[in-house]
Amino acid sequence: MTGRQLIGASLRPGMHALLPERLRRMHIGKLLRRLGSIFWMTLGYTFIFSPIIVVAGSSFDGSSLDLRGNSAFLNFPPENFTFEWYTRISSSLYQALWISFSMASIAAACGIVLGVPAALALIRGTFPGRIILGTLFRAPLQIPFIVIGLAFLQAYYEVGALIGLQLRATFAGLVIGHVFVATPYVVGSVGAVLQRFNVSLEEAALSLGASRWRTFKRVTLPIIMPGVLAGGIYAFLVSFGDVTISLFLTGPNINPLPVEIFFALDREFDPTIPAMATIVIVGSGLLLYVIQRLVGIDILLRGGGNG
Repeated sequence: MTGRQLIGASLRPGMHALLPERLRRMHIGKLLRRLGSIFWMTLGYTFIFSPIIVVAGSSFDGSSLDLRGNSAFLNFPPENFTFEWYTRISSSLYQALWISFSMASIAAACGIVLGVPAALALIRGTFPGRIILGTLFRAPLQIPFIVIGLAFLQAYYEVGALIGLQLRATFAGLVIGHVFVATPYVVGSVGAVLQRFNVSLEEAALSLGASRWRTFKRVTLPIIMPGVLAGGIYAFLVSFGDVTISLFLTGPNINPLPVEIFFALDREFDPTIPAMATIVIVGSGLLLYVIQRLVGIDILLRGGGNG
């Protein structure tokens, strides 16, 4: 007797008629749960991407162009498709974009250089005051950025008065302020990976004759690399999009893109701003695509070396 016949023989009379009904209900329930998941996922993505779609779409609208080629507003969806606003983006916006990109890249790189050793010391160190030092490294994440910007502004004035070194309204001063807020992201992401690190891998390399530097280079660093990359990306994004700190540290000739956009919209509406924002959105998407092709975004979500 086959397995299906044994199951059928063991069923009581009348249960054969109930099985199709139960299976149908289970199928309907599973279908409803899947539809509910799709609905909430669609709602969430719509909420997130709607502002981006509106800004990008309205940047192609030319229906309100007057005889002077100016516009007081933009329409969405665009009524008269045009690339007019992209051709009118001022050189100051492109210069501000380059300043923001350079500043964020340097801040992220410096954050990695400072954050990786700091995370190693905080997670593996046994020195006195380690907990207090860890709290200090997390402080920039808990202090409002407006307070940080004001503190750096006052500190730059004091440094200038004492030794004559002027850091306010300079590129170096901007980078220093952004490194301060970028480093904790690297410390946190690398520290999370180190807490799950399997130290027996390092012990095996040392027992086989590898030096501590070679062990770090060939064993430790590849394993904690997801945390390093994640922290660097977070640091770059925070620095690139910051307005509050940069407002205190910028000058007439050194404005990052968010500050330049803030001042432009404060004076009057400029239709080239949505066009520049669309360029930044497209550039960010291309950057994420390159990262995905080179290292894979999913590697940022993996743990490191926990066996």
